[in-house]
Amino acid sequence: MQDKTAKLTEKTFETEALRKDGVPVLVDFWASWCGPCRAMEPVLESLAEELEGRAVIAKVNVDDEPAVANAARIQSIPTMVLLKNGEVKDVFVGVTSKSVLKSKILALTGSAQNDARSTTSTPASAAMQN
Repeated sequence: MQDKTAKLTEKTFETEALRKDGVPVLVDFWASWCGPCRAMEPVLESLAEELEGRAVIAKVNVDDEPAVANAARIQSIPTMVLLKNGEVKDVFVGVTSKSVLKSKILALTGSAQNDARSTTSTPASAAMQN
C-alpha cells in the first residue's frame, strides 16, 4: 500500500492542518517505538486511501517534532486530533477502530448521516497555545 498520509512538521503543521479550510484533517501524534501507534498505521493508511480528496490523514512524529506535540498538549500516544476549519472537532486517545474514525470524519464532510451533535468544537489555535 502506498503511503498516503501527510507527514507534518513544525513548519507545515499550521498550513497543512490548522488552515485547511473545509476539509477535515485527522492528525495522528505517534512515535516509532510505540506499539499501539504501529497498530494504528494500517488503519490510518487505509483511511487515507479511502477518503482521498475528502479528508486529510496526517501524522506528527512526537520524537521528531516535540514542539508541535507540546503545542497540541499531547500527553499520551497515539492521540488523533480531528480538525476542521482550524477547530478541534474530536480527540481520540489510544487505539481507535477504523469505523469510529471514518464515521466521525465523514460526519464532517457531509458524506454521512451520523449524528454529530455530541461533538464539541474548540478553536485549534486556542487549544494548541503554549
